[in-house]
Amino acid sequence: MIYAVGLAAALCLGLGFVLQQHAAQAAPPADFLRFRLLLDLLRKPIWIAGIVSMIVGQLLSATALANADVSLVEPILTANLLFALIIARALYRQGLGFNEWAGALLLSGGVAAFIVGGRPSGGNPDGDSLPRWALAIGLLVLTEICVVAARHHEGAPRAMLLATGAGLLFGIQDGLTRRAAKAFNGSIGEVFLHWAPFALIAIGIVGVLLAQSAFEAGPLQASLPALTASEPLAGIAVGIVVFRENLRVD
Repeated sequence: MIYAVGLAAALCLGLGFVLQQHAAQAAPPADFLRFRLLLDLLRKPIWIAGIVSMIVGQLLSATALANADVSLVEPILTANLLFALIIARALYRQGLGFNEWAGALLLSGGVAAFIVGGRPSGGNPDGDSLPRWALAIGLLVLTEICVVAARHHEGAPRAMLLATGAGLLFGIQDGLTRRAAKAFNGSIGEVFLHWAPFALIAIGIVGVLLAQSAFEAGPLQASLPALTASEPLAGIAVGIVVFRENLRVD
């Protein structure tokens, strides 16, 4: 059941990314890395549809993350890259060559190898602590490095760097989603007293801004693979360090 929910989430995420990129690529260059970009995109119905699809995907992801280990769900979600390439080809006839398809298949094969060989399991969302979440600070520093480097590049390299930063934030967000979901097991008042939901919202907004700026900067095949690869790496790191999940490494 978790696999089916994860694949459904990946499909919705892939469709959402395609629609968002199609809308963002026409945004004014002056909106680069500005929250004004999100305001401009809010006027585009196709972008709204992409966000709705992504939200559905995130909700399905949250359902899976609430019932399984982060390091198990994250690899399944990387299938959104395959779905996105297929949808982009079908809807907008985007030219995709051997490199794009081969890379997507290699990534999918790596996901399968990870699940079979790594056997991720265990973990306790209630057993986390603020010192363990210090890992998130390191990931935020890496995100800032990506953003600074992106300002000194154009086109595909800029898109790749920004997408990498967005993926790192989404990886942190996935871990926070699992932690916030546990907070919802209590009363409504307890939810607002916990720090995780607020951190989840803040990081999610910045992650969306970086992702849209990446979509604006270059083609989908430049941005989405970087986002798809960096998100599970960050999410798995959070699962292992923060939630003490077990990962077979022999």
